[in-house]
Amino acid sequence: MICPPPAQLSSLELLGFGDCGWGATLLWGFGNSILIAIGAYALGFLIGVTGAFGKLYGGPVAKDLWSVYTTLVRAVPELVLMLILYYAVPAGLNQLLIASGYERIDLPQFITGVVVLAFVQGAYQTEVLRGAILAVPHGQIEAARAMGMAPGQVARRVIFPQMTANAVPGLGNLWLNATKDTALLAVIGFSELTKATYQASATTKAFFTFYPAAMAMYLLISLISIFAFARIEKWARKGQRDVRG
Repeated sequence: MICPPPAQLSSLELLGFGDCGWGATLLWGFGNSILIAIGAYALGFLIGVTGAFGKLYGGPVAKDLWSVYTTLVRAVPELVLMLILYYAVPAGLNQLLIASGYERIDLPQFITGVVVLAFVQGAYQTEVLRGAILAVPHGQIEAARAMGMAPGQVARRVIFPQMTANAVPGLGNLWLNATKDTALLAVIGFSELTKATYQASATTKAFFTFYPAAMAMYLLISLISIFAFARIEKWARKGQRDVRG
């Protein structure tokens, strides 16, 4: 099918799923954004849990390493970190492989994007979870230890149940950041929602059609996420006294 010039198409036709529409492209980019955000957030959570316990209960070396990591990541702009991790680190790795007699490797763009965002997420989640752990009454932790509980039992039975309610608001904000930070991957050429929106707009010149549509999709996932985390927090605080005025 030969499509008419974009200027002759309505906004609905441009956003549609027909031969002349860009709806499928935007939806594909939106799906990629969500998948990357989920992967980065989950991996960042694992880093955050490890980092929080490492900073609080690790040895001197572990505490210093985790402190350097969280300070560095939070001090450097995310875009700069992403460019370093995406370009500089693989380039250095390939130089090392070539010098060792191996062939260079090309890292999968999707996995690399997830790891890069998770590296950033992990630093912020470390601090959120560390603060949530510190909010657990220390006397209860000492009492659990006095009863002979192993460290894993103390974490599972005392710390995790009480820290969850304190951590959920901060973790919810970081999830929203993860969904928006996927837009940074557009600078490395990954086809997520922002990149797809740019391609559609640059091709059709219908900037006031595609960018508001992208904004609406980001807003949609944000509203759903806010509702979901509010429900999770309500569940986590079940049985706790409501101290709000």
